[in-house]
Amino acid sequence: MNSTRSYKKQLGFTLVEMAVVLIILGFLLAAALLPLQAQRNIAAQLKTEEILAGAKVALIGFAQTHGRLPCPATNGGSDVFPDDMGTANPNASGGCVVQTGFLPAKTLGLQSVDAQGYAVDAWQNRIRYAVTKANNDAFTTTNGMNDLGVALLKPDLKVCASISPSDCTNRIHLIDNAAAVIFSLGATANQPGGGADENQNLTTPINTTFVSHAMTMPTSANGEFDHMVTWLSPYILYNAMITAGQLH
Repeated sequence: MNSTRSYKKQLGFTLVEMAVVLIILGFLLAAALLPLQAQRNIAAQLKTEEILAGAKVALIGFAQTHGRLPCPATNGGSDVFPDDMGTANPNASGGCVVQTGFLPAKTLGLQSVDAQGYAVDAWQNRIRYAVTKANNDAFTTTNGMNDLGVALLKPDLKVCASISPSDCTNRIHLIDNAAAVIFSLGATANQPGGGADENQNLTTPINTTFVSHAMTMPTSANGEFDHMVTWLSPYILYNAMITAGQLH
């Protein structure tokens, strides 16, 4: 009888002990996963930076070949904004259907695309692209830039440190004459709750002001922000086109 009670006590103690071990293992597993997730996110950011850099090179190469920049691709599902499957809209040279849309991966010959042919970042979110409509769409029209000449070209896309007026003045903005802006929506692209700065970047179909700054949390002044933004300097574009004989 005593041995049976002793066995039951030992069994009860073992179950409690196992529960404690499982709890400890749970904490250890959670602690191990957090750094792993952070490492994956850093790797995705680095990969996306490479993709955005490659997009700029592709845009410059396109301009050197065609004497203009491509229009954005659209995905509106209508006659006005059709699904372009990663092709610039319009494909022929001229004014663009939209100023802000998707990076035309098929037109640029990019390889990192989704099943529909749109350029994607490391999180498999479609990369956005905007092109200036300055000088009556000269930047996307065949011979439009060359006919005017460098001295008269005035690209007007602006990238600011924030959409707040104090962070988007002529003194503080990052650039006020970009020919094109390319950006990733970051890891949280498919999640609601983006802040004012993210919403500014998503203004469509016409947008001339974009925001780029370090990642912020939802509790920050302008809300959550994890977009990765880059832009095409007109001077780099002009020099490349002059070298290729596409601009004077």
